This record gives sequence, structure tokens and C-alpha cells, in this order.
Amino acid sequence: MPDNSPSPHTAFTALPCVDIAGLFSANVADRQAVADELGRAAREVGFLYITGHGVSPELQSRLLSRAKDYFAQPLDEKMRFYIGQSENHSGYVPEGEEKLGDGAVDCKEAYDVNYDYRAELGRRPMLGPTQWPDAPGFKEDVKSYYQAALNVADALFRGFALALQLDENALSRHVNHPPSQLRMIHYPYNEQAPSDRPGIGAHTDYECFTILLPTAPGLEVLNGAGEWIDVPLKDNAFVINIGDMLEVLSNGQFVATSHRVRKVKEERYSFPLFCACDYDTEIAPIESLTKANPDRDYISLKCGDHLYAQTIQTFTYLKNKLARGEISLPENSQSVDSFGYHGQ
Repeated sequence: MPDNSPSPHTAFTALPCVDIAGLFSANVADRQAVADELGRAAREVGFLYITGHGVSPELQSRLLSRAKDYFAQPLDEKMRFYIGQSENHSGYVPEGEEKLGDGAVDCKEAYDVNYDYRAELGRRPMLGPTQWPDAPGFKEDVKSYYQAALNVADALFRGFALALQLDENALSRHVNHPPSQLRMIHYPYNEQAPSDRPGIGAHTDYECFTILLPTAPGLEVLNGAGEWIDVPLKDNAFVINIGDMLEVLSNGQFVATSHRVRKVKEERYSFPLFCACDYDTEIAPIESLTKANPDRDYISLKCGDHLYAQTIQTFTYLKNKLARGEISLPENSQSVDSFGYHGQ
């Protein structure tokens, strides 16, 4: 049944597709034209496809190959790089480690890669050296894709700034050593799994936006009428969605869209890059945008603290540390699902 709660999104039935090649143009008019399309999609849907991103199919193929090889290993071998032993929340995530929404166990496993921050100065709970597995070629191929996707993220940060009628670098100047995480997710196919057990439950993403490379259907997004809309694959296209932080920065002009992965009908791999600002960036509505929507009341959040708080509330190893008093929730921590459709 549709949820009749209010939503600023339209009752869309398909995602728009934007060719972002113009964002890499030296001509500001070309960049603005793409930005206008990005802004329309962000306001009306919160999800879109992008083409013209410049990430080669070869890089994408090598990333998929490394993921397949890693997840095909015995569990004991994968657990040598368990995320709970890392310094910056990186490593292997076994099935059942992560729980979203109603607490149901997601039918997935993952390997999380974060910004590989090696300097001692400025270490934070989500910012430090990445835990890399010792599989030959894994680090090299995954880092190559990660960097290429970050280059796309930089273009999108500038595009979204133009879409909000801001200086083109208004957002990207806060992106230097961000805790932007690449997740390598494996959804195994299990014919015997209950039909109502999802690959991942309904949620919004914590960061500014996500760049997603999927290999099979299964993703669904919630439209303005409270209906779940299927997101089919599109050749050599990434899926982009607005996250919590860009909702706050835009003062609600862009709204984080709830999404989920249903029980998969075939083995599925998914590679989301969650694009964030630097850890200590204050996430609050940009002053010039507050007049357009004065009724929204967002609490100011520190970017990294918000990521850390949300992660503590979803990962078992961090919940256990919290219960033992080894860590604490940051100031102004928000509960999961405080933004987007669920937070209205």
C-alpha cells in the first residue's frame, strides 16, 4: 500500500537520465546547462542516471573481477580482514553485521574501502589508513576505480552547486580528504530465502550523494506518492541519488530519497561510492538558500560526526563498543531515517 505521508518528490515512475559530459567542458554555459538538468532531477526525484562520466568499462570490469574473486573465498579467509579490526571503518562486512530500519538482517556481504588517509595529524574515527586485503591486484584495481569515481564526484559537486545558483566551487572546496566510502557489495542468490527478506532495507544515504554501479536489477526507490519504483540497468550509466547532507546544505531543495534492494532474482554485485565533504565540515543550510524555504529546521551537523553516528547505529561491532562504553555517540547525533521521505 502506498504511504500517504507528504513528500516534495513527484509521483515519478522512471528515473531521468543526464549526460554529464558538459560538466567537463571549459565553457561555463555547457556546465550550467548540465547543472540545470541535475537540479531538476534532484528536486523532483532525488535519483537519476548519468552518462558521459568518463569512467572506462575496463576499470569497471576490473573492479567487478576483484569483488567476485574476494567474495568467492571461504568465510574464514574473508574474515581475516573483518571491518571491526580496522582504524577507519574499512574491511570485510559479513552477512548480519549491518542492520537498517526495522532491524532485519540484510541478505548481503560487503568489503568497504575508505579514503586511505595516512597522515597522523587529523585522524578521526572514519578517517585513517584503509585495511586492504593481501589478494594480488586488489588494492591497485580498486584504488584505480575509486579515484576515477572521485573525479566524477568532483564534477557533480560543482554541478550541484551551479544548480543551486551558488559559486561553482561552493561545495567542492570542502572536499579535500573526505571520508567518502566505496562499498563492494555482494548479494548472493538464495532461492530458499523468504520473499520478504530484502537485500537491504529501506533507507536514505548519509552523505551528500551516491555514485552507484550495479550489475543486476533489484534497486527500488520511493516516489512522491509513496510507491516503490524499479530502477532497471542502463548500459554504462551510473545511478546517482541525493543523500542526507546535500538535503541539509540545500535547505531541503534537494531531498534524500528512500531506497531499498528487494530479494534478488539472480546474484548481484553493487558498487556505491558515498560522496562526503571533509570530516570537520559543518553541515547546515547554506545561508543564501534559507530564504527559499524558511520553514525547514535543520540541526547543524559535523559531516564526519554524522557519518560516525549513523554507522554506530547500524554496525554490530560499533554497537557493542558503544554498549561497553568504549565509544560514544557524537553531539547532535540523529537517529537513522531522520532525513528524506522518512524524516518529513
